[in-house]
Amino acid sequence: MEAIQAVAPLLTPAQPATSQVTQAATSFGDILTSLVAQTNGQQQNADQAMQQLHAGGEKNLHEAMIAMEKADISLRYTIQVRNKAIDAYQEVMRMQV
Repeated sequence: MEAIQAVAPLLTPAQPATSQVTQAATSFGDILTSLVAQTNGQQQNADQAMQQLHAGGEKNLHEAMIAMEKADISLRYTIQVRNKAIDAYQEVMRMQV
């Protein structure tokens, strides 16, 4: 009898778990926020490198060019992610229910 009573708490309804859709939406939003923040950081680093180069404070042209290319690639990637998200949204909106 004690074994059956020990199982009873396991059968009580648990707290309602968040759905996988909600978790996915939160995760996707977090990913986009992180992507935009990283892109912004790389843009700022490139701007700072170019300002230092123009001011004569830093003589390393190669590092400034690398920072600019990283920022450019990051921005292009972010734009493509945005375009794909918009395309997916438009495709969902065109679906007939």
